[in-house]
Amino acid sequence: MLGELHARGADLYLHQQALDTTTPPGRAMFQMMGVFAEYERAMIRERVNAGLARAKAEGKKLGRPTVGAETEVRIRELRAQGMGMLKVAKTLGVGVSAVQRVAGGGEAQKEA
Repeated sequence: MLGELHARGADLYLHQQALDTTTPPGRAMFQMMGVFAEYERAMIRERVNAGLARAKAEGKKLGRPTVGAETEVRIRELRAQGMGMLKVAKTLGVGVSAVQRVAGGGEAQKEA
């Protein structure tokens, strides 16, 4: 990012952080902050992936829970009758996204 700013003839000055990229110490500090931010992001990613792997190894099912076969049938029936997705969701006590997943979701919401 700093390279792009310099290429456009601009510098970065952050008053509260006392960071000024027109000076060598300011550029060095900015680059070090970037390195640490990248490191932290990599560590977060590593922890998340380790947690997902552990959950899978323990046999836990990941992702959203399914609504059940009976509810899926009922969603399809109500949608076939022309009922809107929002109304189907309220009627069956499920989320609109569940109705969209089951019913094919590509169409806009319509209220019956």
